[in-house]
Amino acid sequence: MRVAIGADHAGFRLKEAIREQAAGVELVDFGTHSEDSCDYPDVAGAVATAVAQGEVDRGILVCGTGVGMSMAANKVAGVRAAACSDTYSARLTRAHNDANVLCLGARVVGPGLALDIVQLFLDTAFDGGERHERRIEKIHALEPRAARAGG
Repeated sequence: MRVAIGADHAGFRLKEAIREQAAGVELVDFGTHSEDSCDYPDVAGAVATAVAQGEVDRGILVCGTGVGMSMAANKVAGVRAAACSDTYSARLTRAHNDANVLCLGARVVGPGLALDIVQLFLDTAFDGGERHERRIEKIHALEPRAARAGG
């Protein structure tokens, strides 16, 4: 599995911890590469675009809370980014929502929990089925409307 990973300055250390512990996946690092201030939408856009274009299977984004990254990533058509701070949400966002980008908050979860969340996100398959697939299609149907409405 190829996984894009990226962080802003607040998430840099947690991103590095995830990179060091990731086993069995090929990580493609979209930066940032230091704790120097940077703008999270730039990193989120790059990772989300790689996911949407099929260059990678999934994405992981880290910022202070995970919320800013998820907001930015979800602007890219075809991306279903979820900010998760617990293992239950990480598992269900994959199983029920087929989320393809995980967003973590370095100021919300510690490295141990973050690694557990990442592992569940990567290991959990989409359950599929008519009920879940119908809802995913409804999410995709919202994308053109959002773009026409200016955001």
